[in-house]
Amino acid sequence: MKPVSLVSKTAWLAAVLPASLLLASAARAEVVPGQFSESALVKAPETVECTLENGTTTQCTRIVVKHKPDDLKTGPFCPPTLDDAGGIWDWDGTRPGLYRLDRSFFEMLDTLGFHFYDEDEKLHIMTDLSKKPVDDNNCLNVSPDESVEMTILLPLEPVEAKEPTSLGTVAKVGLALDGVPIFADAPSVLDTGNLPALDTCGGHTDPGGWYHWHATATDIDAVYSKEEVDVNCQLPQSHSAQFAYAFDGYPMFGSEDPTGEVPTDLDSCNGHFGPTKRHPEGEYHYHATEEFPNLPKCLKGEMAKENFTTNAKMGIGSPRAPGQGPGPGPDGVAPIGGPESDDASGDANEQ
Repeated sequence: MKPVSLVSKTAWLAAVLPASLLLASAARAEVVPGQFSESALVKAPETVECTLENGTTTQCTRIVVKHKPDDLKTGPFCPPTLDDAGGIWDWDGTRPGLYRLDRSFFEMLDTLGFHFYDEDEKLHIMTDLSKKPVDDNNCLNVSPDESVEMTILLPLEPVEAKEPTSLGTVAKVGLALDGVPIFADAPSVLDTGNLPALDTCGGHTDPGGWYHWHATATDIDAVYSKEEVDVNCQLPQSHSAQFAYAFDGYPMFGSEDPTGEVPTDLDSCNGHFGPTKRHPEGEYHYHATEEFPNLPKCLKGEMAKENFTTNAKMGIGSPRAPGQGPGPGPDGVAPIGGPESDDASGDANEQ
């Protein structure tokens, strides 16, 4: 009898076993601290006791990262003038789609009532979101703050939640292996009037001065190809490599499995139980898609409480006082980064 391949066995299991049993059998989907780039670390990762959102006490990996990895090149973001090309933006208004930030895009927005540039064709660019904006429509390009540190807690071994956690606008998604935090879709221009420009790899700087991703950056060129956007990310691209760990501890991969095939059995969170290079017998993990943002739509596992904190003066995870940063202050100034939210799935005090 011809032996059944390991991949075939895994596919058969996924077809006949309930998802809960598959996740339970994937306890090996542990976080491996040594995978994170040393160029981003303030100190070596530590194993600490932590409490999950469901009240369970367990162990987490505590990782402290810099405002940006030392070797990571970022940008471009907002183009200085209409004759320059900046980063990208996923426009959700009339004529929706993924666009390069260039003359044709901003001229289109101008016809729709969003005026991001003056008569001299220079853009309205804001680099400090603690200040009151002068113009109604601004391209946001926050200045970095090298003093900022972020502390992340990831469950060492994932625990399946009773219900998936939906990921709304700027919800916490995970931590990339390069040490850069990952967040869900950025606030819409339709809601704020401002455009928090993403660079050509899908990242930008938070109002607190630290860089983060809004996409699976190491497989984002697949999105550009499908959307027919003439741009490329400067990072090495891989359709099958691991990109990150989600905040529930499950790994995040590119759009293809180890055999080079695009998975056809992804669940509502863009995940499935299947073979990976480190666990050929199978583990639950997420995949990127060819749609922006190419991130999980929800998280299947339990997250640690207080899993993201920072010493930044504003933005997600900061110990800001009421009225501090881009949220509504005592003078009633509307938020620049988006409407303030206490929803556990996101925090709009962010770009």
